[in-house]
Amino acid sequence: MTPPRLVIGITGASGAVYGVRLLERARTLGVETHLVVTPAGVLNVHHELELGRAALEALASKVYGPGDIGACIASGSFATTAMVVAPCSMKSLAAIAQGFGDNLLTRAADVTLKERRRLVLMVRETPLNLAHLRNMTAATEMGAVVFPPLPAFYHRPSTIDELVDESVERVLALAAVAGALPTAWKGL
Repeated sequence: MTPPRLVIGITGASGAVYGVRLLERARTLGVETHLVVTPAGVLNVHHELELGRAALEALASKVYGPGDIGACIASGSFATTAMVVAPCSMKSLAAIAQGFGDNLLTRAADVTLKERRRLVLMVRETPLNLAHLRNMTAATEMGAVVFPPLPAFYHRPSTIDELVDESVERVLALAAVAGALPTAWKGL
């Protein structure tokens, strides 16, 4: 049986930990991950997590450069379960919302949308201007799920790791990855 395939994009927005934790958790769930990282994403992973490119790429099943438009994830004929952009910069959001597939990350997102697969965008910016909001609306209208990694507190997290993990589990559940374990609200 073929394992589920998940495309993961990492851009230069703050929150590189979400992309890295997503790769780590997907591996524990037996998911085949296809990673594409923008140049600013590589810089941000290094800056925020002190993680080099080789260490980041070692977390993925397969890795592609952002200029590799001929990669398998650029085609709808390559079946995937979903794509997650974690974190998603406003630049990448704008390109996705406008169908501007000028690099492999935005092309793979475009393919995900045209094939009616789940696309989850962990957008990271604050405050938001009108262009950001309009791009989020456009992406949502095309079928993407805009998922700012806003922490939930009802499960009473005590560490930043717990906050990050909960967001990652919710994203994996949205991406229909079996074994994802987001904390369910049990009521008062």
